[in-house]
Amino acid sequence: MATKIDYIHRELEQVITEAAEYFSVISVTGPRQSGKSTLLKHLFPDFQKYSLKDVNVREFAKNDPIAFLHQTEGGMFIDEVQKVPELLEYIQGIVDDNSERRFLLSGSSNFEVMRGLSESLAGRAGVYELMPMSFVEAKEQLEGRNVNTLLYEGLYPAICAGKNKAKFFYPSYVKTYLEKDVRDLLHIQDQLQFLKFMKLCAARVGSLFNASEVANEVGVDSKTITRWLSVLQASYLITLLPPYYQNISKRLVKTPKLYFNDTGLACYLLDIESERQLDRDKMRGAIFENHIVMEIIKHRLNKGLEGGVFFYRDSNQNEVDILLKEDGEFTAIEVKSSMTYSPAFEKTLKKVDQWIEGSIKQKIIVYNGDFENTAGEIKLVNHKNLGDRLNM
Repeated sequence: MATKIDYIHRELEQVITEAAEYFSVISVTGPRQSGKSTLLKHLFPDFQKYSLKDVNVREFAKNDPIAFLHQTEGGMFIDEVQKVPELLEYIQGIVDDNSERRFLLSGSSNFEVMRGLSESLAGRAGVYELMPMSFVEAKEQLEGRNVNTLLYEGLYPAICAGKNKAKFFYPSYVKTYLEKDVRDLLHIQDQLQFLKFMKLCAARVGSLFNASEVANEVGVDSKTITRWLSVLQASYLITLLPPYYQNISKRLVKTPKLYFNDTGLACYLLDIESERQLDRDKMRGAIFENHIVMEIIKHRLNKGLEGGVFFYRDSNQNEVDILLKEDGEFTAIEVKSSMTYSPAFEKTLKKVDQWIEGSIKQKIIVYNGDFENTAGEIKLVNHKNLGDRLNM
C-alpha cells in the first residue's frame, strides 16, 4: 500500500505569504483538486473556513450576504466563491471600511471569479493560479517513477501524495466535471457530445487548434467549439500556448497550440489505460512535450507571474517548441521524448538567433536520457532537472 502524505509544500506559498502583507484579499483559482484549499489552510490555519459547496452555507451567503461576511471579525476563508459571485461586491465594501479585515477566496471556475475580482476588488486583491503539482514540488514523492508512469499518472496532489490512483481519480474527475462545471457554465444537455469534444482535444495535444476541423467531427458549428474551448480554459483543463511575435497584437489573433494542464487527464481522455500502453502509443511524444510545456508554465505561475511562454513558428516552417521570456531575455527549448541523444536535436537551436530579435540567455534540449551536458552553448538536460536550469 502506498505511503500517504498529509501535505506537500507548494512553490506558490512564498509569493502568497508576501502578498498577504499588502492585500486585504488573496484569491487562488485553479482546477478542481489542485490543492487550493489545502494550500490556504496550511498558510492561514487561523482563518475560519466556509465552503460554498455546502448548500446551507451557500443559501445563507445568497440570502444574507452581510450577515454571512460578518460571522467573524478575524480572517475569513471562502471556498468555491464563484458559486455566489455577488459576495465580491460586499467584500469590497468591508475591506474599504476596515483595512484590517482579511479574506481568502478560492475557486475552480475562472469566468465568475475573475470577472468579479476585476470589477470589485481591483487593487485590493492578490490573484494567483494554482495548477496541479510541478515536478520540482513533488520530486521527493516521485522518486523512482519512470517517465511513462509520470505522464500516465499526472501530477494532481492526491496522486502525488499517494491518496488516490490514476485509474480511479480521472474517471471520477471527468464525471464530476461534466455533471457540475460544464452544466453550470454551458447548460449542455448532451454530455456525451461534450465528452467527445474533450477527447478530440486530447488527440490534438501539441498541435495548432483548428475549431472548424473539430466542429466537423463533433457535429456542431465552429462558434460552439470556440465557446466550449473557452470553458475548458475557464475551468483550467487546457492551456492555449500562443505563438511568439514581436508585435503583441499578432499573438492575439494567430493560431495557438493546445495543451492539457495535466498529462494524466489527457491520457485518460485518450483511452490510455496503463504506462505500458503509453510507451507504444503514437501520442507519447506529444504527451511528453505537454508535460514540459506545463512545467515551464507552472514555473511562471508559481512565481506569481503570467504569460511569457510561447512557441515559435514562421512562414518558412522554422519552429522552436518553447520560448520562455523572462526579464527581457529568452530561453529557447527543444523537447525530445527519446532516451538517446542525437546531434540532430541541436539543428533548430543553432539557428534560433537568426529568427528571434533579442537576447537568448539559454538554449536547452530537454529529453529523457541520463547523459547531460550543461557546459556548451546548447544545454542537454534530463527532464527531471529542467527546474534547476530554469531557476539559474
